[in-house]
Amino acid sequence: MAIHKTAGARFYIGPVVNPDTVEALSDSAALDFFEAIVTNDWTEVEEIESFGDLGDNSEVATFASVADRRVRKLKTTRDAGTMAVVCGRDPLDDGQTAMIAAEKTDFNYAFKLVYNDARDEDHSPSTEYFGGMVMSRPTNIGGVQDVTKRTFNIGVNTAIYADDSDPTGS
Repeated sequence: MAIHKTAGARFYIGPVVNPDTVEALSDSAALDFFEAIVTNDWTEVEEIESFGDLGDNSEVATFASVADRRVRKLKTTRDAGTMAVVCGRDPLDDGQTAMIAAEKTDFNYAFKLVYNDARDEDHSPSTEYFGGMVMSRPTNIGGVQDVTKRTFNIGVNTAIYADDSDPTGS
């Protein structure tokens, strides 16, 4: 697949999910779990300026050998990070309202990121799913020539499950 632009990507918040349940599934079963969430249970978050980073990083354990004076590095736990979704503040956007409500809870939610990468009209776009917790929602008021923005920081608590662009069958 060729590279693609971010413009046109869409982001959604879904219902409460249990990350332990999701992580206990195989990758294909977890993908099926997220894809089974009905369309009406997803709310689009609009006016997004930037999605931030998303994806696993491994923590490191080190060991220094006296004999060869070489530090060895081993992978330990995996962390999918904190995704910083920056939006133009819109108090009338249902998605931003849902994100604000989610930040006030101690629950994990389903999230869906739909890329604008369909090769042509006969292919679907790629979609990534994950479970996470809205950790914070600071507002950047800025100055006289700025747009007021809100950043939703999402602590990702599952792996990222991808459904890559496929033929639609039309």
